[in-house]
Amino acid sequence: MTALQRLAVPRQLATLLAFLHTLEATAQDDVLDLVDSLLTDLFAEAVSTGQKARLRTLKDLDVAADRLRHACAVLFDATLPEGQVRTAAFAAVPRETLADAMHQVDRLVRPPDEVYYPALQASYRRVRRFLPPLLRTMTFAASPAGQAVVDALGYLMQVEAPRSQAPLEPPLAVVTPRWRRYVVRADDTVDPQAYTFCALDRFRAALRRRELFVTPSVRYADPRRGLLEGAAWASARPLVCRALGQPGTAEEAITTLRQQLDQTYRTVAAHLPHNPAVRIETRRGKERLVLSPLEKLEEPPSLVALRAAVAARLPRVDLPELLLEIIARTGFATAFTHVHERAAHVDHFAVSLCAVLLAEACHIGREPLVCQEVPALQRARLIWVSQHYIRTETITEGNALLVAAQNAIPLVHTWGGGDVASADGLRFVVPVRTVHAGPNPKYYGQRQGVTYYNLVSDQSTGLHGIPVPGTLRDSLVLLSVLLEQQTELHPTDIMTDSGAYSDVIFGLFRLLGYRFMPR
Repeated sequence: MTALQRLAVPRQLATLLAFLHTLEATAQDDVLDLVDSLLTDLFAEAVSTGQKARLRTLKDLDVAADRLRHACAVLFDATLPEGQVRTAAFAAVPRETLADAMHQVDRLVRPPDEVYYPALQASYRRVRRFLPPLLRTMTFAASPAGQAVVDALGYLMQVEAPRSQAPLEPPLAVVTPRWRRYVVRADDTVDPQAYTFCALDRFRAALRRRELFVTPSVRYADPRRGLLEGAAWASARPLVCRALGQPGTAEEAITTLRQQLDQTYRTVAAHLPHNPAVRIETRRGKERLVLSPLEKLEEPPSLVALRAAVAARLPRVDLPELLLEIIARTGFATAFTHVHERAAHVDHFAVSLCAVLLAEACHIGREPLVCQEVPALQRARLIWVSQHYIRTETITEGNALLVAAQNAIPLVHTWGGGDVASADGLRFVVPVRTVHAGPNPKYYGQRQGVTYYNLVSDQSTGLHGIPVPGTLRDSLVLLSVLLEQQTELHPTDIMTDSGAYSDVIFGLFRLLGYRFMPR
């Protein structure tokens, strides 16, 4: 608030407006996360309740099926004349009993794609508590694939409006075949409760596939918003297609794929009768494609000798010794200079530095590494090194020395040229409340977590790593990783970005790869 008061009035208003816009986007994201979580629990409870109810009716279903079996057995009796089959069937199972069995089967049998709507009906009052306010306060848009859901939500909003006009015709494009048996009655009228649950089911699926979006939003914004279009895309299209090795039009790409598929299919079909690795077998009246298992290859003596020679060159040593050895080989400790006195030097600085880096990267704190009998591992020494030597500039320079040292190893160049990188993330649940964690129902359920996102080159070099709150898709933060790789981190990031410490530690392990291998 003090910093805001120091600004001029126009900048105060602009800052407050930007804050409110961001707050609105965050609030809408939180609401959609809660709705998604609530709907997931609601449908999961219905499935569980429906399955339990079905288990309780299996005995009645077995009895009805056994009666129908006795009646059908008459149909397979070849000794009966065709005119006496009906009489014999009713003699084996009385007409009333057979009709009751058919009624039981119709009542108890469920299709494979059952939605357990009868169990959902008990939750309709819960839906009525949040659905009308949600439709009134949030405006949804969609891609062409999700337009049917938006139309259904618009219909539900108009039905909820006070003093609504004449009964509207509900759009049925949102109704899938598995829902139609409940939504559309026998007289072609629509069940409003079933239609609501059908729309919510499709709403949840469209929201997760990003076919549905709101504005403003961060996680549920229009994914097409940053795409080039119009004249900008027309000018960039040839360059993009050339870089990706793709033709200029979609028709050409589809034609090429169609030709490749057709040629591959014809080649496989022509060689199938003479291919010893594949055969077609008939099992339970169905033809199945069976692939012959690969024959085991015996290990050659040269491989056995190589494995023994490599194992003999990998002595079992403690982790601190390995870290100190890499410091001696690469000299990366020289990158960590004092924040005020560049030439400051202390005895056994490498030991203290490795202890601080390991404590921060592994999230174990300094206490497990404190040893008051060793001057380099005393608590005061570790705190002093952490405060005066660990910062963005020194970590970046130290990681650069590790990458350069790894690039000097001849074996690394056989892995790749360093021009290709793979990006991926590791997700961790955060058990405490913190602003650095975010929701992600797909991976964290009702809890919050972070994603450690990292770039690794084809030379096994870690280019950069950052922790990101939540994230539904790792690709959304790829640009941030690339930008921060080329620029320095914000000074405050060193307080929360354990990925910087991890880069240094991972760099140490990469350089130890030719000596330190798990057994």
